[in-house]
Amino acid sequence: MADTQKTFSPTADFSAQANINDQSVYAEAAADPQAWWANQAQTLLDWTKPWDTVCEWNPPHAKWFVGGQLNVAANCLDRHLTGARRNKAALIFEGEPGDTRVLTYWDLHREVCKLSNVLLSLNIVKGDRVTIYLPTAPEAVISMLACARIGAVHTVVFGGFSADSLRERISDSQSKLLITADGGWRRGNKVTLKDTADAALEGETTIEKVIVVNRTDDAKHVHMKQGRDFWWHRLMEEADIKHEALPMDAEDPLYILYTSGSTGKPKGILHTSGGYLTGVAATTKYIFDIKDSDVYWCTADVGWVTGHSYVVYGPLANGATVFLYEGAPDWPQRDRFWSLIEKYGVTIMYTAPTAIRAFMKWGTEWPAKHDLSTLRLLGSVGEPINPEAWLWYNTHIGGGKCPIVDTWWQTETGAIMISPLPGLSATKPASASRPFPGIAAEVVDEAGNPLPHGTDQTGILVLTQPWPSMLRTLWRDDERYKSVYWSKFADKGYYFPGDGARRDEEGDYWLLGRVDDIMLVAGHNISTMEVESALVDHPAVAEAAVIGRTHEIKGQAIAAFVTLKDGVGHTSELAGQLKDHVAKKIGAISRPDDILFSAELPKTRSGKIMRRLLRDIAEGRALGDTSTLADPSVVAGLKEKYSEES
Repeated sequence: MADTQKTFSPTADFSAQANINDQSVYAEAAADPQAWWANQAQTLLDWTKPWDTVCEWNPPHAKWFVGGQLNVAANCLDRHLTGARRNKAALIFEGEPGDTRVLTYWDLHREVCKLSNVLLSLNIVKGDRVTIYLPTAPEAVISMLACARIGAVHTVVFGGFSADSLRERISDSQSKLLITADGGWRRGNKVTLKDTADAALEGETTIEKVIVVNRTDDAKHVHMKQGRDFWWHRLMEEADIKHEALPMDAEDPLYILYTSGSTGKPKGILHTSGGYLTGVAATTKYIFDIKDSDVYWCTADVGWVTGHSYVVYGPLANGATVFLYEGAPDWPQRDRFWSLIEKYGVTIMYTAPTAIRAFMKWGTEWPAKHDLSTLRLLGSVGEPINPEAWLWYNTHIGGGKCPIVDTWWQTETGAIMISPLPGLSATKPASASRPFPGIAAEVVDEAGNPLPHGTDQTGILVLTQPWPSMLRTLWRDDERYKSVYWSKFADKGYYFPGDGARRDEEGDYWLLGRVDDIMLVAGHNISTMEVESALVDHPAVAEAAVIGRTHEIKGQAIAAFVTLKDGVGHTSELAGQLKDHVAKKIGAISRPDDILFSAELPKTRSGKIMRRLLRDIAEGRALGDTSTLADPSVVAGLKEKYSEES
C-alpha cells in the first residue's frame, strides 16, 4: 500500500481545541523533567499534604513526591462532586446480554464509600492485599477504588485465568480477601467465576473471606461456603454511605499486577500512589485529549494494566465518562463494537492491534452498517501495529478524520511512555512517534551506545531516566526486579523493557516487538513485526505470526504461521505467493522458509500471540507453559500439523 509511507497531520480544528497544541512542551519537559512532572502533579491532582522532594533516585529504586499525601480514590471521585461533574455519568455499562447501567460520579462515590465500609467490617486494613476476580463491570471499578480509599493493596486477576493461575497470585500476594462473582458472560455463555474461585481456594490459602457479586445465576443455585462467602448485595444494603478517604503517602502501595513474562512464575509488578496517578492522569489528559463532553471507551479488560490505567484511574482522575462493555466484539454479531459506538455516541476508542486485525478479517461491511461519526480520536495499545491495520483503522473506523495515538508502554511502566500527541504530531502508520514529555528514551546497541537516526539499524529500546509511574519493585522479589529490568545496562542506569526499536531520520520511534522477536538471518537483523506486516499486506491474509527457527547455514530461518481471511483456501501455490510477496515487500533475505496455515494462532487471554510457543513448535521442543492461553488446543493442533509438514 502506497499510503504506508504517508504522514497524517491533525486537522486545524482538532489542533486548535487540543489540550496540548504547542511543540514547546517537549523542550520545556526535557529542560527540567522533575519540575515538569511536579507541575503536572500539582495541577492535575489534589494533595492533602504537599511533598518535600520531587524525586529520590537511587538506581534502580525511585521515590516520587516524597513526603506528599493524597488519596487516589478521592482524586477519582470526591473532588468531582462539588461542581457540574457531580451528576455527570462516570460509568456507562452494557453487559453482553444487553443489560445496562449508568453511574454518575455521585452514584459511584456512594457505592465506593459503602464498599469501603464493608471492607473495614471484614477487618481489611491499610496494607492488606485484596484479590479481585471479576468481569469488566461496575463492581470491578468500585472494588478497586474502595481498596484505594482505605489503603488496601488490590491485585486484579483477569476473569479468564484458571484456578491454578488465581491460586498462584493469591498465594504470592498473600491476599486476605477475594472479591468475585458467580459468573460473567462471554459469547452467550456463562463464565463460572465462582466455581473457579472455589477451586483456587481448595487446601491451604491466605483468603479469609469472599465477597460474591450476583451477576448471572439464581442466587439459590450458587455454592456459598458458610462463614467465608458473603453476597455483595447483602453487605452493601447494610453499609453506611459515608466514608472519609484515608490520606496515603505518595509511596504507599496502590496495587500489585501480575505479568507472566516469557518464562518463570508471574512477576508481581508493584505500583504506588502519587507517582502512578500523576503519570496516568497526565497521559490520559494529553494523549487522549480528554474533554468533559467525551464518551471514552478503552476496550481492555480491567484485569490488565491497560484496564487499570486507562479504564479506571486515568480517565476517572480526569472526570471522564467511561464506557464499559463486558463481552466479546463478535457476539451476537461481528458489529457489536460498532453498534455500541453508535448507541452511546462514543468519541474516543482505545483498542488493540489484535482486535483491529480481527475486524479487518471480518470485512468492512460490519462497521459500514453503523454511524461512527461521533468518534474523534482512536488509540492502539498492546503490541506494535502493522501499517496495514493502522490504515484500515484510520479509514474504516475513523473515517479518515480521527488522529490515531499508537502507544507504547508496559505493565511495568504504569503509563504510556511513547505516543503521538494528537494535536501536535504528524503521525506515520505504525510509528509510536516520540516519548511523552518528561520521558527520556533512547535506542541503543548491545553495549548501550545510542544508535544514529535513520540507519534502519535495529536496536534496543531503553528508558534513561526515572519517571513517576514506574514500577517500584517486584512484590517480595527485589533481586528479580534488579536482574530483569536493570542488569543489562547496569553501568548506565538504563531501564531495559526488552523491546527492539529503531528511529527514523526525523527521530520517530518504530517499535519492533520483543528483542527475542528479532531474527538474525545470515547476519541480518530482521524484525518478526516487519515480516508479519508484509504478510498481512497480502489480500488473502488476516493475521500472521513469525518466528526464527534454527538453521544450520543461515543461523535462523523464518517460519510464518498464517491465518487466512474468511473464504480463502490454503494451497501450496498460495504459500509460494506469500513467500514472494514478503521478498518483494522487504527483500529476498526476508523470504520465509516455512509457511504454515492455521485457522487460529495461540493467544493469551489478553489477545497477545504467544510466539514463544510457536518457537517451541518450530524447534521441535516440548511446549512450555500454556496456562495463559485462551485455547490450549490451538497450540497442540499446530504442533501436530507442523510435525507432519516439516
